[in-house]
Amino acid sequence: MKISDHPARVTGSPIKKNMNNSLSVLYEKILAADRVALARAITLVESNRADHFEQAQQLLEKLMPRRAPSIRVGITGVPGAGKSTLIEALGLFLIEKGHKVAVLAIDPSSSRSGGSILGDKTRMEQLARHERAFIRPSPSSGALGGVARKTRESIVLCEAAGYDVVLVETMGVGQGEIAVRDMVDVFLLIQIAGAGDELQGIKRGIMEMADAIIVNKADGANRERARAAQGQLRMALHYLDSGMPEWKPPVLLASALEGRGMDEIWETVRRFLALVEKNGGLEQRRRRQDVAWMYAMVDDEIRRMIREHKAVSRALKESEHKVGEGSLSPAHAALLISDRIRKLLERE
Repeated sequence: MKISDHPARVTGSPIKKNMNNSLSVLYEKILAADRVALARAITLVESNRADHFEQAQQLLEKLMPRRAPSIRVGITGVPGAGKSTLIEALGLFLIEKGHKVAVLAIDPSSSRSGGSILGDKTRMEQLARHERAFIRPSPSSGALGGVARKTRESIVLCEAAGYDVVLVETMGVGQGEIAVRDMVDVFLLIQIAGAGDELQGIKRGIMEMADAIIVNKADGANRERARAAQGQLRMALHYLDSGMPEWKPPVLLASALEGRGMDEIWETVRRFLALVEKNGGLEQRRRRQDVAWMYAMVDDEIRRMIREHKAVSRALKESEHKVGEGSLSPAHAALLISDRIRKLLERE
């Protein structure tokens, strides 16, 4: 049996161009900025069902040319840095400036149910109630670093619904944040003072990816410690490569609790994007991101097809058992499975 013959999912076939009536209604409602329809569409793209995948891709194909111009901002930080509070303060500030704000908050998942267990709407109550805001907590589904599997598609849907600022919050500092960096225009790292070594928990690679660092909770008795942390972080950045010679990532102070620093954060975002435009343009960067998106989806599909193929799946289970008991090395097992896959492909 060839890998391509496996019937478990219809994704090997080209996506149909014509949408059914219910999908057409959903399409029109999203373009009309219906938040309930947008939530339904995101549920559709997050689904693992084969028929939902087909419908989601039809919808995305139609909506991609209808997206509103937007600014995509990735936000990460050490646990306890107050990311959600800061995002709410920034979102409310942007709404006052006339923007429509979507927040895609990647939540840890319940290991049993796979659902979001934190629920950012409960942490951003004021922003969630605003008619010009949309908040969507999405389960990370066990993905490394907390990056939701379908975040890219969710961004497209939000843009099609007219949201001109999309904030993507990740659950912590880890490898998954690298994936978020490849789907946003600007990447912010949130830090907090007063937790011992201010650089503790921040990996060098994450700091190098950051276009700006924000020391949150710079208020009350913590204000002086925040200033000290700001100085330490500025010193550390001298030894790191930002990837853009003309841009030195600033270290900003903010108090989400008091709503201070939001104007400076947004001005920093605007200055960074102006520099990106000067150096080749945002559109070019997004095209590169779309190519990376394509390769990521190809990798996902190949992994799925391999695992769902009966012979390969059986070989994987056998090898897993042998590696687990120590009778086969991981490298040898990988070579045996790769050789089996290669032979299956050569039969086509």
